[in-house]
Amino acid sequence: MTTATELNRQAGPVTVPTFSEIALPDDVRDALGEQLGKLSDPNTDIDRSMTRLLQIFAQLPVDILQQILDFGRHIDTPGVSLVSNLPVDPDLPDTPSDGGPSTDKSTFVAEGILLGLSGLLGEPMGVLTEKAGQLVHDVIPVAGGSKTQTNQGSEVFLNFHSDIMHDVIGRYDVANPDFLVLNCLRQDHDGVAGTFYADVRDISAALAPEILDALRSPLFRLNAPGSYVRDVAGGKDVLSEPVSIISGPLDYPEIAVSANGVRPLTRTAEEALAALQETCRQVSHSVHLSPGQCLLINNRKGVHARGSFAARYDGRDRWLQRSYVRRSLWNVRYRVTEENRRVHY
Repeated sequence: MTTATELNRQAGPVTVPTFSEIALPDDVRDALGEQLGKLSDPNTDIDRSMTRLLQIFAQLPVDILQQILDFGRHIDTPGVSLVSNLPVDPDLPDTPSDGGPSTDKSTFVAEGILLGLSGLLGEPMGVLTEKAGQLVHDVIPVAGGSKTQTNQGSEVFLNFHSDIMHDVIGRYDVANPDFLVLNCLRQDHDGVAGTFYADVRDISAALAPEILDALRSPLFRLNAPGSYVRDVAGGKDVLSEPVSIISGPLDYPEIAVSANGVRPLTRTAEEALAALQETCRQVSHSVHLSPGQCLLINNRKGVHARGSFAARYDGRDRWLQRSYVRRSLWNVRYRVTEENRRVHY
């Protein structure tokens, strides 16, 4: 299968690879699809479903299984991995027009792929202010949000960002997901919507020292996610306490950038933020996802973006499913809701 993967390493190599690819053999794909095709809606009993999916995915060839497990558990592994030749739903209904889940799906192969891979990385989690706390997020262009810096957008380039969440502690980079999983159900009409990933190890190696120092200083305030600003704050910015964009050990740094806006506190910080976005474009990996492909994204090792594309709102628009994954739900237990132990405020 041709993946249309482009590796742009203009800044030169780093000590570890930041992108990897995994392709299932045809017989493995078919055996996996046969089992997933028998699943009912996994959201009906999510913990039972996650247990069954663990049984199914444990039957993957050991080399493939270890590569996925290692992606989630080690610091010196790639920040993004493309998994290809996955099974798909035999019949796919129209792409929903409202950004919500489809009520017309008769099989749940896509959901099984998304949650099964998520379970190998950690624990899927939901957030009340993001897709109403759903564990499976349908990422679909919505006419009213076509020009926004959100997952509803299509007409604009969605800048490099981390998936963060508003938190009353004033830090939006603590309770955020460790990983994202993106599964493609339907490609955009023209096949031009690129998903980009820039690893902070590549970014740090490409930046001038003074720019990197500024990004490692608490000179920035992150705006809350667009869904929180829109649905909770009435459109007003909700800014974090001053934070650095890049943190952690030099060899294994971490990065956090909000899609809905970063407020630099000094002129130096403003210049550093502009340099960061430009550098992300230079060192990013890009993939044009198609059905049967899933992207594993480390949300701490790097930032991701999405290219613009033409949405037609005709039932055949681009349709991805996304999950948020934490290695453990324990250290965000202060956010848990009474109704669902996987869903947080």
